[in-house]
Amino acid sequence: MILQKQSITVLKPSAGWTGFDFAGIWQYRDLLYLLVRRDFLAQYKQTILGPAWFVLQPLFLTVVFTLIFGKFAQIPTEGLPPLLFYNSGLIIWSYFSHCFTGNASVFTANAGIYQKVYYPRLINPLANCVSGLLGFSVQALFFVGYFCVYKIFIPTASHFEMTSAMLTIPLLIPLVASLGLGMGLWMSVLTAKYRDFNQITGFLAQALMYATPIIYPLSEVPEQYRFWASLNPMASVVESFRFALLGKGSFSFHLLCYSTIVAVLLLLSGIYFFKRTERRVVDYL
Repeated sequence: MILQKQSITVLKPSAGWTGFDFAGIWQYRDLLYLLVRRDFLAQYKQTILGPAWFVLQPLFLTVVFTLIFGKFAQIPTEGLPPLLFYNSGLIIWSYFSHCFTGNASVFTANAGIYQKVYYPRLINPLANCVSGLLGFSVQALFFVGYFCVYKIFIPTASHFEMTSAMLTIPLLIPLVASLGLGMGLWMSVLTAKYRDFNQITGFLAQALMYATPIIYPLSEVPEQYRFWASLNPMASVVESFRFALLGKGSFSFHLLCYSTIVAVLLLLSGIYFFKRTERRVVDYL
């Protein structure tokens, strides 16, 4: 009787930088596409208005901000129409929040799959960022529509213009994605082990929103506190995004460099932390 040797291939994620396999992610690009499609469609599945919520959600929040902070609190908007001022900050912030909060729960949300099937785990966070980019694109198109309405039907709306600074927007979007992805990867491992971080993530996202110049311009922050406000890496991003769209606000190359450095550090350390602990963290799920 002849016994045949059988080889067994064990698939397991590598720890640290050795696990960041671009070729492996590219090999599973079809899965990435399917996850992006799933995440995009699942957000408003079985809702009456469906994808319209991509536009209505920031629009409703813009109206609330206009009434409370514009009419009642009378916070200056640098001479810009409140709807455009608030909406320009909200659409870029919504994308950051999507990347951050969505990836913070990536382990718990995909626990069933992770315990049964192996594939590069980073595909899920990447899919979340790409699906959020689709929603951001829809909101940005509607913002252009609001802008055109003001320009055509409101004669006094000639004091703000879209400028050549719009060319910086393709650079700002990866910066926002890197910040959200980096923070989300850090929180994902903590959330998988300590469920208290589910609550902390929501609180942190809300606190960061009010610490970011969305409902107020950075120029309205008192001089003695402006330095501390600028330490928020999203502050310069929102101000630069608003300046690119409306020609109003502050555009600081130095602050953008600072935000870029923070984003790179968060992203690289987040990936390292994620890959280093992903094999053990499944035991906590």
